[in-house]
Order: sequence, then C-alpha cells, then structure tokens
Amino acid sequence: FLGVYTSKASNVTTGKVYQTVINKERAGDYRGKTVQVIPHITDEIKRRMLLLGKGNKYDIVITEIGGTVGDIESLPFIEAVRQMQWRLPDEDCAVIHLTLVPYLAAAKELKTKPTQHSVRQLQQEGVNPDVIVCRTEKPLPLDLRKKVALFCNVRPYAVIEAIDQKSIYEVPLNLQRQNLDGIVLDLLKLENTVEPDLDAWKCFIDRIHNPAKQVDVALVGKYVELQDAYKSILEAFIHAGAANNTRVRVHTIQSERIHKDNVKELLAGMKGILVAPGFGSRGADGKIFASQYAREQKIPFLGICLGMQMAILDFARNVAGIPGADSAEIVPQTEYPVIDQMEQEKQKAGMEDAMRLGAYASKILRGSLAYKVYGKQVVHERHRHRYELNNAYLPALEKAGLKVSGKNPKTGFAEIIELPGHPFFIGVQFHPEMKSTPEKPAPLFTSFIAAALAYQEQQVERKL
Repeated sequence: FLGVYTSKASNVTTGKVYQTVINKERAGDYRGKTVQVIPHITDEIKRRMLLLGKGNKYDIVITEIGGTVGDIESLPFIEAVRQMQWRLPDEDCAVIHLTLVPYLAAAKELKTKPTQHSVRQLQQEGVNPDVIVCRTEKPLPLDLRKKVALFCNVRPYAVIEAIDQKSIYEVPLNLQRQNLDGIVLDLLKLENTVEPDLDAWKCFIDRIHNPAKQVDVALVGKYVELQDAYKSILEAFIHAGAANNTRVRVHTIQSERIHKDNVKELLAGMKGILVAPGFGSRGADGKIFASQYAREQKIPFLGICLGMQMAILDFARNVAGIPGADSAEIVPQTEYPVIDQMEQEKQKAGMEDAMRLGAYASKILRGSLAYKVYGKQVVHERHRHRYELNNAYLPALEKAGLKVSGKNPKTGFAEIIELPGHPFFIGVQFHPEMKSTPEKPAPLFTSFIAAALAYQEQQVERKL
C-alpha cells in the first residue's frame, strides 16, 4: 500500500528476539544477570520497534503485532507496547486495535461482545487503544459503534468499520472515508500535512474491476494447494494486469501432475506459462516439462528462481546435448551438475549462511530482452536460493543458443537467461514479485502479461 521498500529490520519474529537476547547473554552484555522476559525480552522488542525511527527518515513507524490478545505468545509484545505507550509523549504513540465483529446468520445480527472482551483483556494488560477497527462482513450500525465506544473507552468517531471489500486494495479508501488517517494525524499532532492524491489508486482499482482485456496464464508450482504459498506472485499478476488494463486469470497447476504425455493437455489454452520458485526434488520433472512445452510451442515463459533452473535443465538436455544434465539439489551425486552450489558458497557454514539472501545487483546486456524489459543496465532484485547455474557449462549452453543476459557484476553468477529466437522466454534467479506494488508493478510481470496478450492476439488472427 505504501510503496515503501522494506528491509529485514521490518520483519521481527519471536525467534529473532530470543536469539538476539541469548547471544547478548553469551557475549556477557548482561554481566551475569539472570535473563528474564521482563526486562530483557521486552527491551529487545522495544529496541527493534524504535530501530526504523532512527535517522529521521520517516514521520511515522507502523508496528503491526500479530496474534490474539490473551495468548501467551503475545504477552511480551503487549507488555512492550504498554511500556512504549507510557515512555513516549502522548503525541508520539497511538494504539489501534483490530477486532472481529462476527455476524450470526441465524439471528441476522452482529455481535460486539468479542470486541468488548478483547479490549477488556488488552486494558487488563495495561494498554488502552486509541482507535478500534472492527472487521465485519456486514455494515456496522451507528448504535453498535456507540456501544463499542461506551464499553471500550474510546470516542464514537474512533470506532472504525472495516467491512469486507471486493479487493484488498479498496480497504484504504474505505478507511479514509471514515477519516482514520485524520484521526491518526490528530493523535500524533502532525500538522501541515498534504491531502493525498488518490486518483491513480482509484484508477488502479477501476482497472481491476473493469479491465478491457483478459488473458489466461498458468502458474506451475509444487505448493499450489496452499492459498498463500504464491501470494506475492499472484499480487504481482494483479499489478501487471492493471498496468495492461487486463484481467489475468491465473490457472494454478500442480507440477507433480505434469509428465511428458499430459503436458499439452494441462497447459492447453494458456497464453503464458510461469514456472514458480521452490525447493527440493518433488515436482521438478513437471517444471522441466512445462518449460520445454513453452520453449517448443513459443508460448511466453517466465521462470523464477528454481523455475529458471528447470528451464536451463530442459535446454541442456534437449538442445545443448547434455542428456544427463541435472541439479545437485535434486541429484547430489549427478555426473553433470549444470545447477550447483558455487565453491565460494559451499565454504559457508550452515543452511541459512549458504543461501544468497536479500538484494543483489544484476548487470544486463544492452540489446537483450531483459534490457528491453527493465530499460537500464543495472538492477537490484531480491534473492533467496542456494544453487546457481554452473558456469563450467556456460560455453556449451551459449553455443547451443542460450543467452545469459544478466550477471552479478561481482561473482559472475548468472542472474537472467533468455532464448533469442523465442518471442518471450526469460528466466531469472531472483524474485521480481517481491518488489511489485500497485504503483510500480514489477517490469518482468508487466512485460510477461504484454507478451501473453500479444500471443493471444496472434492465436486469434491465425484462427481467422
């Protein structure tokens, strides 16, 4: 929603907090004192909450605490909020509590009792919410808002209705209509603010609901049963679809189901094929068959992370004449490790240390498809992987027609591959979906959807 690129400082887990405290104790930072939840864990939580506020880069730091009030796991975090609320001046801290107002279909009424109990529990732990946002599937009448305000010690105007929307992108507009932004600014005594121009946002929502075109694309992955497994990719499709004024109909296909004899049937009618990232050997063959089908049928293709690696294996086996080509992740003792961990990465200890995590640079060849997509020579995208294209096999692959159009300027690792004779065939080792926003859709996704539309138009013309 904010269009702000976040860092690892924006993601705090209980495990990270406890690990930091344990490491400090081992290092002697507490001088032999007994380490306790209060104050050591709560102090670390507060330190991380204040971390992003240093340097005066932001006017407001939003801290979201997940979980349920009353759960044991939430207690240290709520205690940290209590301490923050009393430590900071009134104008430097505002607490917004999100609750559920369930609708009983049999009685046809909304029940505020869960909200009252949740707030009461929060107050017992020393935290008084300034605003209560009520999640509901039905409109919240004024009398119920007044009831919540009366029993939860907030002003009636500070009880906000968060009714279900057709799209999550409509939620900010709904909250603004109820002046939630104005309430927060008043609480924090922030003046001289500028009214936001939301015309572009409203246009984005209109394109989601009323697109001029429609296109079908396949998302081939091994975790398709889990609704949120590819959440970032699905959102990136929404952003790219709006940029192309197109509704993108995503067909998720379990890669384990794909084999040589049914790949044509499963991918029939698809105007674009995205092979998703993942780990491990399960479903790898299906991803290779999907990549091969896209390559041979000239269907727009985008491979992400493992998806790029599987496309390389298809090319190595079926075009470059390396029939035994494999990935060391899938077959550790393979004779032809076209995909492998590079030596400098193998030296690192531990599974997490051996991963390339975070943003890395890619230097792109001028005149390539990747350069056309990005419009610049150096891009920074987020990574999360252990295995790479083994550069020892690069000469054979390039001789057969594969182009490495993007490399890491420091390590020489392949970041982007493409097939020059194909209308749109591109694989990337990074995760472009992670930086996609409604206002700045990921260039690779935008170009992929544009290519899918062009392929669709060609198919229609051929039929005519």
